[in-house]
Amino acid sequence: MHIFYTPGISSDDYYLNEEESKHCIRVLRLKEHDGIYLIDGVGGFYYARITDANPKKVKVSVFQTIKDYGKRNYHLTIGIAPTKNIDRFEWFLEKATEIGIDRIVPFVSQQSERKVIKTERLNKIINAAMKQSKRAYLPALDEIIDYKSLINSSFDGRKFIAHCFDSEKPYLNNSIAKGQDIFILIGPEGDFTMEEVEWAKKNNFNEISLGDSRLRTETAGIVAVHTVALINQ
Repeated sequence: MHIFYTPGISSDDYYLNEEESKHCIRVLRLKEHDGIYLIDGVGGFYYARITDANPKKVKVSVFQTIKDYGKRNYHLTIGIAPTKNIDRFEWFLEKATEIGIDRIVPFVSQQSERKVIKTERLNKIINAAMKQSKRAYLPALDEIIDYKSLINSSFDGRKFIAHCFDSEKPYLNNSIAKGQDIFILIGPEGDFTMEEVEWAKKNNFNEISLGDSRLRTETAGIVAVHTVALINQ
């Protein structure tokens, strides 16, 4: 199944951008009249045929449209501190997109080891993961933000912070229900500071545990995404 990203598609005839066109013709060696699939990133899934196999500007004709394809009954936002090794953060973005996530908010906290990210490259990874996993919704990746600004931002839903300090806190799977909008904070490799945990609690974030093991940042992020997905099955 060959899937292409077609943002802004609004008619039965559409031109793939140059990057997608090159991949379509030069890499996949598709030809005129070949069938392909299109996704617009906002829930549209399309069946189409190539009508002009121009490697710089492929023209396609849509013959079937499905709206709200794979739409979930919940909205998940993960606030996460990018890892020092950017490959690990990229892995998180890829796998979270495959499992199902709506928004990723990278942040800088007191013990962060990475304070700069290149969103253009990271968005390409998310885009590729969306197509690979046959999802029609493109997760939003925010620009990196400082921790205090993040926890003070508005969110209509349940808010959680996962940390490794010893305390009585429930597991995430026992704290959420199907159909809820959820915002979960995942700290840096050195974890949150206790001061940061207290700031979050004052802003209505609830403490939760992701399990009995001490997890890497990117692993904790995936556990959170997967737990929410399982609860909503």
